[in-house]
Amino acid sequence: MTGREPPAAAAERAARLAAIHAEAFAGPHDTPWSAAAFAGLLDQAGVFAVEARDGFILMRAVADEAEILTLAVRPAARRAGEGRRLVLEGLAGAVERGAVRVFLEVAGDNAAARALYAGTGFVEAGRRPGYYAAPDGSRRDALLLALNLDGALP
Repeated sequence: MTGREPPAAAAERAARLAAIHAEAFAGPHDTPWSAAAFAGLLDQAGVFAVEARDGFILMRAVADEAEILTLAVRPAARRAGEGRRLVLEGLAGAVERGAVRVFLEVAGDNAAARALYAGTGFVEAGRRPGYYAAPDGSRRDALLLALNLDGALP
């Protein structure tokens, strides 16, 4: 037994995450991920999700590094601590899987996300100019953020 979800449960979970992601990433510069994209990611080794009613964090942990793939919180539930709680639970999950360093990419113009990540100890480690392509054809820089866990969570 592999411990994977039955196909129907996995499809339902992917659809639920895609619905939250679509609601959270509904702006003109956003490209929400499909249920098929979530299903494919969740089927990969090292990928895990921490879920809540109004949001989730999707991460990948491999060897001693982890990556936040996406964080989504429904707009109606923002500014209530849900994002921070999900980040902290995701970091704890990464530590449980052996990670000592965590990375993520965030749009340079996403002030709210940058503040959330800075508040949990992430620092800028690089920049990818024009990394994000929006549906309208515009491009935005991505900031590469990093956090050294050193056995302790923020």
